Amino acid sequence: MKTLQLPHTDLHVTPICLGTMTFGEQVNEADSHAILDHSLARGVNFIDTAEMYSVPAKAETFGATETIMGRWFAKHPGAREKLVLATKVAGAARGMPWVREGKGLTAQDIAASCEDSLRRLQTDVIDLYQIHWPERHVPAFGNMYYDPAKETSTTSLHEQLEALGKLVKAGKVRYIGLSNETPYGVHEFVRLAEQHGLPRVATVQNAYCLINRTWENGLDETCHRLGVSLLAYSPLAFGLLTGKYDASGHTGPGAPVGARIATYESVRKQRWGREEALMASRRYNQLARDHGMTPTQMALAFCYTKWQVASTIIGVTSVAQLDEDLNAWGTTLSPEVLAQIDAIRWEIRDPAI
Repeated sequence: MKTLQLPHTDLHVTPICLGTMTFGEQVNEADSHAILDHSLARGVNFIDTAEMYSVPAKAETFGATETIMGRWFAKHPGAREKLVLATKVAGAARGMPWVREGKGLTAQDIAASCEDSLRRLQTDVIDLYQIHWPERHVPAFGNMYYDPAKETSTTSLHEQLEALGKLVKAGKVRYIGLSNETPYGVHEFVRLAEQHGLPRVATVQNAYCLINRTWENGLDETCHRLGVSLLAYSPLAFGLLTGKYDASGHTGPGAPVGARIATYESVRKQRWGREEALMASRRYNQLARDHGMTPTQMALAFCYTKWQVASTIIGVTSVAQLDEDLNAWGTTLSPEVLAQIDAIRWEIRDPAI
């Protein structure tokens, strides 16, 4: 894999990024370190984490993933310099009282969270620091519509951007990004940066996969014209697009033992646990098999080859899974397959928004 330069930055990243939210919950520290070792050996230079990881989020494991990664950096002198390291500050942590008492995202919150992440990661600088989800109320995680009546924002985007700018000026953060954002949010952050001479957002990390292509409903043009890169997460739709749920027909307690979605009640209630999402996944998975591919191959190739995607974030629980995902690189989808994918989407749209 050749690296690509993220626009408006000097960051050169691989088109595959290792996501780490399983570290500290599904994956113990020793196995997490083995995955990090192998990822680096396979040439992946981009790694993403967050202060709230591991997932599912709970007080006992808040910050665990960053801590595990920090210990790995300490064990491998020189590894940090080979990697582009991204992490995230949680947005308004409603429902998570262990994160800022579940409240907003003030300038002081951003500064304190960054210091804590630097300490846990045992590093002096974060290459890409992202707001995990908007502090304001937006359609996300299973919510379809924007509802002004539910707005609870208390911190302006300008204040958030100024706080991030201070971190960049202090040398603690190199570049900034967003996650789970909307066209309005991206435009406003860029506008404010240009108006006030503040750091420009480089990336947006949003869900993007065969059963959730909402990125293509406006955000694709927004980010293309503004020079903001997509970091696509959940390319396998929390496992639905691997085919492992096809036979059981369950994404709840009846799913395969050890599967993330089988034990994450909050996830099952959101986009990935919907019956419509499972039904759609079966259609895509069968299309892959009909064309001599595994479901995983086709789903990843879809993201790996789309012009909208700068880097695809893969999450794994084993070295074997990591190899499977990396080995899908180079798979191309014929015009016939792409047309059939679009035909399915035209019929069922995006059931996992």
